[in-house]
Amino acid sequence: MEKSIERGLEMEFDSYMREVFHMKEVDIREYSPLTLAYIGDSIYDLVIKSLVINGGNKQVQKLHAETSSLVQASAQSKMMRTIQEILTEEEHAVYKRGRNAKSVSPAKNQSITDYRRATGFEALMGYLYLNKDMKRLIDLVKIGLDGLKEEQ
Repeated sequence: MEKSIERGLEMEFDSYMREVFHMKEVDIREYSPLTLAYIGDSIYDLVIKSLVINGGNKQVQKLHAETSSLVQASAQSKMMRTIQEILTEEEHAVYKRGRNAKSVSPAKNQSITDYRRATGFEALMGYLYLNKDMKRLIDLVKIGLDGLKEEQ
């Protein structure tokens, strides 16, 4: 898809949603890193679920298992290690803010290091989504997933 068309669709969705729900314009720099991670978790989950169902119709349990393996903190942590070297300064700063944010407690069966790195990853995903930079978000997810495949 052409860049201008792609950007137009992103803007159209965003504009329409803002219009229908009377959403105000917000400066994303004012959001806490955990708020960015909150929305980033959902966006990343949607991307992964979209990829998983694109693989074909399966039982929901199989879809869930495949999705879970890619959205867990350890997978996100590995992806972050892969993409970290290609982040812009601004993206790296967002990641670090998310990684260093004090959250309530780590997920079960995850190391603190993986959990924090995953929180930074999710904050970055949220930042890119709220910044309406879906192309960059998708490109980074692709590179991260390719890195996961290389490790296996």
